[in-house]
Amino acid sequence: MAAFDAIVIPGGGVRAGGELPPWVPPRLDRALAVAGSAYFMPLSAGTPHRAPPLDERGFPWTEARAGARYLVERGVDPGRILMEESSYDTIGNAYFSRMIHAAPRGFQRLLVITSAFHMPRTEAIFRWVYGLDGPGASSTMDFQEVPDCGMDRQMLVARMEKERRALEALPGLRSQVRTLAQLHAWLFAVHGAYSWTAKRPLPAQNAPLY
Repeated sequence: MAAFDAIVIPGGGVRAGGELPPWVPPRLDRALAVAGSAYFMPLSAGTPHRAPPLDERGFPWTEARAGARYLVERGVDPGRILMEESSYDTIGNAYFSRMIHAAPRGFQRLLVITSAFHMPRTEAIFRWVYGLDGPGASSTMDFQEVPDCGMDRQMLVARMEKERRALEALPGLRSQVRTLAQLHAWLFAVHGAYSWTAKRPLPAQNAPLY
């Protein structure tokens, strides 16, 4: 029996040509090292703060697609890759990975891999979202962090501060959203990345992270 049903890899950006920023490949490399026979689940459409880069056909490079390409180039069978291309933030990562893949496939044993700067908020959000009663609730969820590569000190400190503020705000939201139905309602009625009424204009660059 495999240790995990799927390895979940949050996206961390994508650049022209589908190139990944330097802090993302270590997440994928760790997934390659520990996956065994598990599925790979690269996450995210992108960010609401900027338009995605386009490929030679004019289609967007999503973070999930760029991550999938990285895995295939290193020998992963495409049939083992489950892309999640609907999310624009960490709460969306957790919600859409659960509803698009974990629930239909009955996954129960998940490993989430992300960078150290992103891990505290990622773990809090995934345990909350996957712990809500309903389809795709996970009984076993583990987490592994990888080093923060490719960021200078100033960039890393700024990012960690944004992560800290967002994590401090999470309990207030979590206290209001206690069911999967409530999370769905909040995402599509309130959240600036998913609600039609809220996402014009898109969230400001300094808006709270979720």
